[in-house]
Amino acid sequence: MSNGLLKESLSTPVRYSTEVCVAGGGIAGIAAAISAARAARRCGKEVKVMLLERGYMLGGLATAGIITIYLPLCDGYGKQVSFGLAEELLRLSIEHGAEDRYPEKWLNGEESTQEDDRFEVQYNAQLFAISAEKLLLDEGVKILYGVSVANTVLEDGKITHVIIEGKSGREAISVNTVVDATGDADICKLSGAQTATFTPGNRLSAWHYTYGGGKYQLNMYGVIGTPTANEYVKHSIKRRFGGLDTEEISEFTCIAHKTVLDSILEKRKTVPDTVPVTMFTTPQLRMTRRIVGEYTQHDTEIYATYGDSVGAFSDWRIRGPVYELPFRTLYSAKVKNLITAGRCISVTDEMWDITRVIPVCAVSGEAAGAAAAMFDDFGSADVQRLQEYLEAAGVVLHPERNEKWNNQ
Repeated sequence: MSNGLLKESLSTPVRYSTEVCVAGGGIAGIAAAISAARAARRCGKEVKVMLLERGYMLGGLATAGIITIYLPLCDGYGKQVSFGLAEELLRLSIEHGAEDRYPEKWLNGEESTQEDDRFEVQYNAQLFAISAEKLLLDEGVKILYGVSVANTVLEDGKITHVIIEGKSGREAISVNTVVDATGDADICKLSGAQTATFTPGNRLSAWHYTYGGGKYQLNMYGVIGTPTANEYVKHSIKRRFGGLDTEEISEFTCIAHKTVLDSILEKRKTVPDTVPVTMFTTPQLRMTRRIVGEYTQHDTEIYATYGDSVGAFSDWRIRGPVYELPFRTLYSAKVKNLITAGRCISVTDEMWDITRVIPVCAVSGEAAGAAAAMFDDFGSADVQRLQEYLEAAGVVLHPERNEKWNNQ
């Protein structure tokens, strides 16, 4: 049979209805769903929030991907930058104990200097995923596991339905607003919003846990895209992966699996009882596709101030830089009720490596979720009202002007 185009005629049952639909259960999606539920209650609105996750474990790369380091919330010089859900989720990640990098001074409220550890922590992936699930359920969020978004239906520039496919087959969700936290801007692509891809591509990464010689160890195997991350194990595979093609992702996964095995066999030469404990169940592709928003943020905009700031974050790789997050990076006016969070917000290739990590995903997720509960046309949203809500929730919008920042 030759390749070609198969035409289908589908009748899809509308099974669900929700005001806020969050696609993607990674850190950004978790933060967005929690924030939407809380913002709705704060505004006195009856808003249903639904979270869609194609796997069966929340957290995305942070859990199923075994990237189990909650990177810094601070500037590296003793000042916390990211607050709100970014801090709440860090504390949640270790509510049953930390694995490593425990930021004792930060968590005890003591003064911290640049000589001390940064405000980051290494956590257990499984415990974090379960804790996040419990928090979401307690907040009244409905979680659908094992579903992928197959399509969207638009009318007058707004998404009216999200089409999903899962064990029950093909079904539709009636929606008021949508948060794209897929990490790959899947909803953006399906709904016709302009997108861009990460041109350099992703290097191979195969983080995994082993046990041997009485030691439980996270093996951070693979260069992750920045020359400053020199603690990670380098390898000889030079190929780059775009991360948006089914066959290529499958090949990436097979190579990564072989890499894990090779790593373990190498360890056994010196520690004979080494065995794998946990490895990734989602491919460790960091940067793939993003929205082209109303504003695209550059890595040179250190300490820039924006009138529509919805949070702040640092550069996890080096000490010093602090950035505000403009609301305009989260949406495109082309699809009025669609907003993004996490790895698919509107930034340059150089900025992408800074904004793709856990703290920034939590910051953008909190802003996107609150906005999705409050408005259904983000281009005409009352940004000041959103900012007032976020500040009341403990988010710092303009660090250098903020008392909480300056009193540290």
